[in-house]
Amino acid sequence: MFGVVPKPLWERRIPADERNRIALGMRCLLVEHPSGPVLIDTGSGNKENAKFQDIYGIENAGANGRTSLEDGLAQIGIRPEDVALVINTHLHFDHAGGNTALDESGEVVVSFPNARYVVQRGEYEYALNTNERTAASYFPRNFVPTMESGQLDLIDGDREILSGIHSLLTPGHTPNHQSLVIESDGEVAVYLGDVIPTHAHLPLPWIMGYDVEPLITLESKRRLLADVNTQGWTVIFEHDATVPWGKVSHDGKAYVLRPVEA
Repeated sequence: MFGVVPKPLWERRIPADERNRIALGMRCLLVEHPSGPVLIDTGSGNKENAKFQDIYGIENAGANGRTSLEDGLAQIGIRPEDVALVINTHLHFDHAGGNTALDESGEVVVSFPNARYVVQRGEYEYALNTNERTAASYFPRNFVPTMESGQLDLIDGDREILSGIHSLLTPGHTPNHQSLVIESDGEVAVYLGDVIPTHAHLPLPWIMGYDVEPLITLESKRRLLADVNTQGWTVIFEHDATVPWGKVSHDGKAYVLRPVEA
């Protein structure tokens, strides 16, 4: 998760367990929108076997074969069929696994039957053409069914997806990774995805070893954090297990987090 940063440095921020794993979140974001509920990223889903779950230490079980995402939606009165739009930052299994699900018969079905799905065109094409390094992160059953069902919309670059929700290309982790900028009542938040997965990744050179183009990630972070700092945007961390969001400022040496109340 920290690439070339030495373990004695990163472990001060997020300690590892005996298997060298660190605690991470899969923080999906639900946006209340006049067009209907909008879900950004969908976690890892329910399709992987016990060995896979153990390797990654995934704790995602919900009730009756569902995931904790579906349980969380149910707690606020939202059914899968109520979701109007699903936006993926990218299509890695921990961000798009919940796009589809295993039904009671073991068949893969689209998780949100009435939703449109949105992802960058380049990301979808990249996910379909994996190599020896990227194949471990892209599982076609997580996203191809949304294309086959006619629910997937492919977009190109920065654009308004819905009023108040904009895509923002932040490449590096993958060549067409996108973050999402959300505006409402004069406030702006940016859902970072994997360009800055946790608050510990705010330092510019702290970049994941998973990133296929780390030097491009560096420039994406540089541009994004400059805007976040000068514009006063709230940042939302997808993978941080303890810090969901905050404000960012520059202390003269580096970007630092200023937590905000919910």
